[in-house]
Amino acid sequence: MANDVGAPIMAGATQVEFTNALLNKRRLIRAYKNPLDKCTIISIFPRALDEVKHTIEPGYFHIDAGSRERPSTLVVGSSSWWKDIDADQPMLEIPNSSIQIAGSIIKDYCNGMLGCDMGEAMPGLFFVLGEKSLPQIIMEYKKKLDEMEKKQKNWYNILVKLADSLWARTQGNPLVIWDLMRVAAQDLGMDRPWIKDFQSAELVRCAFCGGMRNNAYPICPTCKAIDPKHPLAGEIKFAL
Repeated sequence: MANDVGAPIMAGATQVEFTNALLNKRRLIRAYKNPLDKCTIISIFPRALDEVKHTIEPGYFHIDAGSRERPSTLVVGSSSWWKDIDADQPMLEIPNSSIQIAGSIIKDYCNGMLGCDMGEAMPGLFFVLGEKSLPQIIMEYKKKLDEMEKKQKNWYNILVKLADSLWARTQGNPLVIWDLMRVAAQDLGMDRPWIKDFQSAELVRCAFCGGMRNNAYPICPTCKAIDPKHPLAGEIKFAL
């Protein structure tokens, strides 16, 4: 953070230029940061995470993809935002501790994930106090890693069930399958027809109801009419 008048600062990923004549007379003075105020975010989630907080500085956080055998880590410290008190006074720095920052990164990312309940089913992300190395994490937090692996597998099971339902209801349309659903099935060792990358199914309008249907199947899912031109139409038998 620059203390010079008129110098740009970085707040998240957005550069703020103090070009206004009034603001140019005011200084942003950052307080001394506690070097012990650190937390380590630990991830066994098999996807990289990029989180941006536009109103604080520093506000960009990147966590590499991790696994149970080799978790990825990110050490975070405190971040600050500035409150405008009075036009004739310097802006007041409002610090946020590393605990707040680490918790916010995890909660903001996981809360919007499909099937995540932030309790027993969620991505494998958590944080611990202090700056920890990978050997320390593997030795000292084995129980927590096992717990988060269980929660991540619970979340994976939810994703697989949702994928099965979506696949059946759309007659095998690959567009409804989220990439993490495939990751979940592979991690759980499940063989599903939607795991592979499929080409988009060609949808045509039903001649009877006008709804969209998959031309690879003879029966319309909307009106249940049978396409007489389909090669399997003559083989359809109904229960008496």
